Amino acid sequence: MKTFIAMLEDHKEMINNLAHCNDDIESAGQLLINTLQQGGKLLLCGNGGSAADCQHIAAELVVRYEKHRQALAAIALTTDTSILTAHSNDYGFETVFSRQVEALGQPNDVLCAISTSGHSKNIIKAAQTAQQKNMRVIVLTGDSGGELIEHATVSVIVPSTVTARIQEAHILIGHWWCGLLEDQFKEITCSL
Repeated sequence: MKTFIAMLEDHKEMINNLAHCNDDIESAGQLLINTLQQGGKLLLCGNGGSAADCQHIAAELVVRYEKHRQALAAIALTTDTSILTAHSNDYGFETVFSRQVEALGQPNDVLCAISTSGHSKNIIKAAQTAQQKNMRVIVLTGDSGGELIEHATVSVIVPSTVTARIQEAHILIGHWWCGLLEDQFKEITCSL
């Protein structure tokens, strides 16, 4: 096992390399702004740690990130245990997110598809379904991006092959998007 300082150095190196993704990160942020301004919503899907990131980002947008402002439309497709278990039991796990995109997605929405490898079949199928519904797709991935990037409107490929470093970058990017959206929508009054 590496020392904490060695892991911290790996983290810093990954963060420094993330600057190469700036244009894609900002393009995805602008896509999110445009989507919400036009009355669309953000759907998010991922597995494991990426599922947790989906829930984290959706919570920051619906509730608040750092400032009091209107609620922003975001849904983590990873949270409804009845849907997740019924679908997985009746049809299989490979289409557990694409079925929800089919039910909830509209042409003016965005799907944020998160997979550290870009090879998760259920995330790829969700992105394909989003495309069929004329939705835009933001992909957060790492390594080579995998097959998932073939279905992206905008893809952010974290330059790392280490799952933990990729996930650390994903939540940093998600937080930046939350701050960007919060600044954009801060002037609109909310019900609280």
